Amino acid sequence: MRVNSTVKLNMAAINRLTKAQVQALEMTTEAVHTEVVQAQVVPFDQGTLQGEAFAADYADASRGRTSLVHSTPYARRVYFHPEYKFQTSTNPNAKGEWFEDWMPDGKHADFAPDAFKKFYKRITGV
Repeated sequence: MRVNSTVKLNMAAINRLTKAQVQALEMTTEAVHTEVVQAQVVPFDQGTLQGEAFAADYADASRGRTSLVHSTPYARRVYFHPEYKFQTSTNPNAKGEWFEDWMPDGKHADFAPDAFKKFYKRITGV
């Protein structure tokens, strides 16, 4: 018995879906950024750490990677020292390691995957 088959790939559709993945990833990153700010967990004194120095980096989005970046020299020191006593007059939930709630095993661990699914479905209609 001999069987032949031919597979034709719809490259236009594949490219559209690939672009939708990148767009959904960028939208998800911005949604997490907004969620972190609204949760009021970033230490806030003059607003730099949470304001203009806190942004999304989409440079590697086409490779499936985005980042939320704090561009201040003290961000690392503040982040990795949860024992500091943070001022809570502006952000009542301010703490060190403020991204941990959105990481695997955090209380908002499902936020990013759920947001990505929602955005991808909205963009593609799939």
